[in-house]
Amino acid sequence: MRVLIATATAGAGHLQAANALEEAWTAWRSEDRVQKVDVLDYTPAVYKKAYSDGYAKVVAKAPELYASFFESTDDPVLARLSSGLRRGVGRTAARGFVDLVAGFRPDVVLAPHFLPLEILGGARQDGAPLLVSVVTDFEAHAFWMDPGVGLTCVAAPETKARLVARGVPARDVAVTGIPVSPRFAAAPGRAEARRRHGLRDDSPVLLVLAGGFGMGPVAEVVAGLGRAAGPLQLVVVCGRNEPLRRKVASLDHPHPTRVLGFTREIPSLMAAADLVVTKPGGLTVSESLALGRPLLVVNPIPGQEAANSDFLLERGAAVKAGRPEDLPARVKALFSGGRLAQLARAARKLGRPGAADAVCRLAFKRAGGKG
Repeated sequence: MRVLIATATAGAGHLQAANALEEAWTAWRSEDRVQKVDVLDYTPAVYKKAYSDGYAKVVAKAPELYASFFESTDDPVLARLSSGLRRGVGRTAARGFVDLVAGFRPDVVLAPHFLPLEILGGARQDGAPLLVSVVTDFEAHAFWMDPGVGLTCVAAPETKARLVARGVPARDVAVTGIPVSPRFAAAPGRAEARRRHGLRDDSPVLLVLAGGFGMGPVAEVVAGLGRAAGPLQLVVVCGRNEPLRRKVASLDHPHPTRVLGFTREIPSLMAAADLVVTKPGGLTVSESLALGRPLLVVNPIPGQEAANSDFLLERGAAVKAGRPEDLPARVKALFSGGRLAQLARAARKLGRPGAADAVCRLAFKRAGGKG
């Protein structure tokens, strides 16, 4: 079977999901041809920069503008009416991607971003590959609902219910969880993870994450956590944002603090942590839940991250700090009594460490695969 995994790097989570799907499929069926691509690599440089960098800049500098766009376009009727225009623009800009698909002739296209669906979708046709929409947040925006999609994989039963209520046939929606790397299922235990990273086993570990691109008020969050009482250890991951890493490293740190840039050790760092402090991106949330780690949510982007935050809060797997100055009180409350243990139990129940494998197996079966 020929499998194309097509994503777009508008936010690091979509690429992480694509990597997880590639890992899972190749581990399960090494004989298949699997190719992973970023659709934006097949567009003009100015288009790629506007699409990728534009998203990051808008959510960082004008989140209210992004919220307005998200809400105004999250309408299935409007999305359907505008799909022809968006498809035409996408196919024109990503002509090289369209040619790649024609030459590769995939049986299945796994899309952890909606842009490939816009380009390849439309009315379902005989002989066309199975398009699989792999939704990477706990709420599915209308842009994921392309009529050419044959299977939609979602995070939770509530996500499926919303899509079905909007007109997607229930048989075409599967609750798999959001794909995370198989390495999270193989992460070490807490004690071993702490030994691996040189962390003490007699005081709590807070893991502060800024995402792959290093976004959000991380320095302010670290400063707020520095005012929290009690023995704490902080590990701060700033992603590929080197100026942010230097800024955080230069702060005064009342608690033992390790400041990292981009790292591939997130599974073991999460395993070592008692609490993950982060913006609630869909992949980061799913990785934390896969290891049963509760979250302290800060600064969610209006739109999908706000929906992710609401999902966690409603199910008792997270608490939220509206401002960095609220962090000391939140941390004190969590580490006093049994509240943190309650959150961890809720997180563990929600975790789906095998989501990537589930997506691959369902897609294989839906595409007519045998074995």
